Amino acid sequence: MQLLKRIGYFLIGVSISSIGVYFFWQKKKATFDYGMDARTLKTIRIKKRLFSDDAKQVMLNSYIDSIKISTILLNGDVDFGKSKPRQKPCAEYYITGSRELEYVSLYISRCDSTATIEKIIID
Repeated sequence: MQLLKRIGYFLIGVSISSIGVYFFWQKKKATFDYGMDARTLKTIRIKKRLFSDDAKQVMLNSYIDSIKISTILLNGDVDFGKSKPRQKPCAEYYITGSRELEYVSLYISRCDSTATIEKIIID
């Protein structure tokens, strides 16, 4: 019976502290970008964003604005098979949209201080 009491107290303590930690981190708005996709998208989002002439033309013709581009960079999926992440001096990434923007793909060149959207591909 002693063991069951100890396990019960342990579980109560873990659940109360888990709830406290959840609310504490929620107010701090901390992000945990540990996956490869999340880290790549975050480094692209925090850099100065530039658009190539080809990308600007597609944006004008297809009614795609910078808000949709930002949404793709927030929720998109990086296709590492079509990307060149180790290319020097600027790595290149192929990012596909998710949910309602799954028909839009971006080809982005990420340098030290800038991220240039080279192509916008609409399927």
